[in-house]
Amino acid sequence: MPTRQYIFFYAMDATYYLVGCQEETLMPKENDLEQKALQLIMNSGEEGLLQSELWRKMEASSREGSRISIKLEKKGLIYRERELSNGRWTYRLYSTRQPVSIDSILTCPCLTCEKSIRCGAGGRISPNKCDLLTQWILDSIRKETSLTGDN
Repeated sequence: MPTRQYIFFYAMDATYYLVGCQEETLMPKENDLEQKALQLIMNSGEEGLLQSELWRKMEASSREGSRISIKLEKKGLIYRERELSNGRWTYRLYSTRQPVSIDSILTCPCLTCEKSIRCGAGGRISPNKCDLLTQWILDSIRKETSLTGDN
């Protein structure tokens, strides 16, 4: 666990005298635990993370793990699905947000466009009027819907 050190001085006639030193163990802040939990859940990707796995990885009690996951769910950062695991009911935790990946924009025509220097909203050359960008967006949507099976 992290610690904080305090060093005590007193001043007299522009001279500082060491009085003592004290060290305290810092308890993790609740937000720090929530942030750590959210990061673990996000890192689990689409398969999610069992709530019991979460509190084990966080070295927390099952009670703390449960409270943190409920708080994250109330904040809309995760969602929970009930699941039977090893004969016990638990929850599988999923992040409502996934880390941003550069893969989603690698084929964007703007990255290699010769006119990108002059391109801007409201200008003669604009993303709003770009046929290449429009086509790329439509192709991306088609690709995404074919992967998810949505029509």
